[in-house]
Amino acid sequence: MLKFFAVFNILAIASYAGEGDSLSSAVAISVAGMRAQNERLKIITQNIANSEVTGANPNEDPYRRKQIIFKNVYDDNLKAVTVKVDRITPDKSDFILKYEPNHPAADANGYVKYPNINNVIESVDAKEAQRTFEANLSAMEIARANQSKIIDLMR
Repeated sequence: MLKFFAVFNILAIASYAGEGDSLSSAVAISVAGMRAQNERLKIITQNIANSEVTGANPNEDPYRRKQIIFKNVYDDNLKAVTVKVDRITPDKSDFILKYEPNHPAADANGYVKYPNINNVIESVDAKEAQRTFEANLSAMEIARANQSKIIDLMR
């Protein structure tokens, strides 16, 4: 299935490439996709690493989950659309409350605010980012192989 996605990605890239060299554009688009997924994995890693970080006292909020937002950007040099990180935003969902009356960050009712992070969701997001990175890598490898074949045919 991943190979199908990679081939589909190459075909889509070629159609986006416009007037530029479609194979070079395919490589550049794939690299941009890999960079974007790398940034996504960094944010996911930060979220997982901070999933148990509470405030120091009841009035201090814990770590807040971060989300990464991408945008498509037209590159005049490539004559193609690439993906870039638009911004990193805090997740506005509620913090998780756990009853721990002896915790230093417990409120008057004994509840401690924990980050709004679900490690299962973060793990699934990480797997998706990894697979998307791999699909972009496959697309890049196919484009490079096609470039080599074209050069060989020209000899």
